[in-house]
This record gives sequence, structure tokens and C-alpha cells, in this order.
Amino acid sequence: MTDLFRIPFGDWIEGGVDFVVDNFAAFFGVLRSIFLGMYDAIGWVLVTPPFWVIIIAVAVVALFARGWLFALGSTLGLLFIVSVDQWVNAMDTLALVLVAAFIATVISVPLGIAAARTTTFSTIMRPVLDFLQTMPAFVYLIPALLLFRVGVAPGIVATIIFALAPGVRLTELGIRGVDKEVVEAGRAFGSSPGRILRQIQLPLALPTIMAGVNQIIMLSLSMVVIAGLVGAGGLGGEIVASLGRLDTALGAEAGLAVVVLAILLDRLTGAFGRKQGLYARLRAANAARQRTGARNETPAETDDEASVAMAAGPRRSPGGN
Repeated sequence: MTDLFRIPFGDWIEGGVDFVVDNFAAFFGVLRSIFLGMYDAIGWVLVTPPFWVIIIAVAVVALFARGWLFALGSTLGLLFIVSVDQWVNAMDTLALVLVAAFIATVISVPLGIAAARTTTFSTIMRPVLDFLQTMPAFVYLIPALLLFRVGVAPGIVATIIFALAPGVRLTELGIRGVDKEVVEAGRAFGSSPGRILRQIQLPLALPTIMAGVNQIIMLSLSMVVIAGLVGAGGLGGEIVASLGRLDTALGAEAGLAVVVLAILLDRLTGAFGRKQGLYARLRAANAARQRTGARNETPAETDDEASVAMAAGPRRSPGGN
């Protein structure tokens, strides 16, 4: 009886995927090469130098981002990864996360800006984002495997799709949250919409946009195990291997390495969004010096103008003697 009311929705989707695979294989082959090229390049940068070079570089960035305490914690966390022999796997995972997060950010921020500027586009995007956020992540792997074959590429694609939604939502929220009076003031001074976006809306919305980038990175890290199921390797591959062998030690080491990377990336992106750390203090001090210099120059210029006026003598009216 239920067969009379069954809709062959799955068959329609399968037919559509098969059509795409058969007719656009070359296009997805090019995309696969691009993703693998980006992954290999970042992986080479992270893996080729000695581990202590990367640790020092991260510590310097952490120092400027949040201060010496975070720099110390980052150093200890990365040294822990080295001590459990997960450094190469961690750098492979970091390369995958950076590639996926970069592409997801490049896609999500313009979509969020468009949604903030056009109500119709926002209405269209809302159910699409709901679909992306609620669909189980494993479902993305099926078409990704068919289109990009086993390896890192389907893991990157599934991660991009899974992490895309919060970037769009928070970018739209940040742009819409900018004070309308500030935007109207920009229009009153004759600024173009593009200039208002670049110089008013994006700077004021930056903390919210960076919160979206933070969520993209965190969701990308949460996909490493699923990416390991399709041969992406890295820490996700180690966790999958530990599940297959019931190896508690390997699972704990790889899992804690993921935690270290997650905390490091979370604190870094949060600091840049809130403008914390040594770099922010240096910029604030420089801005304060410029304001002080501007205030000190103004009285001096006024005194010079007064001296010139006194030297010239009193002005006479055109009809005076």
C-alpha cells in the first residue's frame, strides 16, 4: 500500500548526480587538481621546515595576537604534539583545515554581503543555509566521492559545504547590524555604495565576520575524522585507524592533537576579531600618538597665524582714513 504513495526522490537525486559525473567529469577533475595543489603547497610549507621553526613562528603570531601567556600555551601545546609523534599528521590536518576554511570564507563572505544588501537574496539563501546546516555530514561524502574520488579532495569539499553556513549568516548579521545613521552619514557626504561597504560597513562588522570565520574553522576541524574515512589522512586518518584496531592510546594522542589545534585556531581568530594582544596595543598607541600630535600642531599653527596678523598691523576698512 505504501508503494502507491512512495516518491522516488532518492532515484531522482541519484540520476542527477550520475548526469553531473558523466558530463562534467573534466571540470571536477580541474577542481580536484586545484584543491590538491593548494593542500600540497600548504602542507609543504608546514612539514618541510623543522618543527621548532613552525613552533617559533606560531609563538610569535600568538604573542602579537594575545600576549605572552597565549604564546607560552601555544608552544607547550605544539610541543605536546611533537612528543606524541603526531606532528606530521597534525600539519596535514592543519593544511586541510586551512584550505577548506579559506575557500569557505571566500565563498561565504560575499554571499553574506549580498544577503545583507538584498532582502530577496537573503530570503532565498535562508532555506539553503538551513539545509546545509541540518543535513548529516556523511551525506556530503557520497557525491563528493563520486565527483572527486578517494583522497583529500572529497574531504575538502565535504568540509567546505559543512562549514559554509555560519560564515554567510554572521557576515549578513554583521553588515545589517551597522548603525544606519553612520551609513546615512556616509551617503550624505556623497560616498558610493562600494566605498560605504569598504570603509564603514566592513570595518564595523569585522568582529562579527571574524566570529563567522572562527565558526568556519571550528566546523572544519570537526570534519577531520569524517575526512579520514575517505582517505584524507592526517589526524582524522589516525583516529579512524584507532577505531578499527580499538587502539585507545593512538586515539587519545590523535584526539588531543586535534584539541590543541582547535584551541590554537579558536583563540587566534577570536583575538584578531576583537583586536586584542600586543599588535592591537601597538596600533592603539600609534593612533594615540597621532591624535596627540594633531592636537599639539593646531595651537602652534594658530599662534603663527596670530603673529603674522600682528606684524601686518591692524586692518583698515575700505572707507577708513
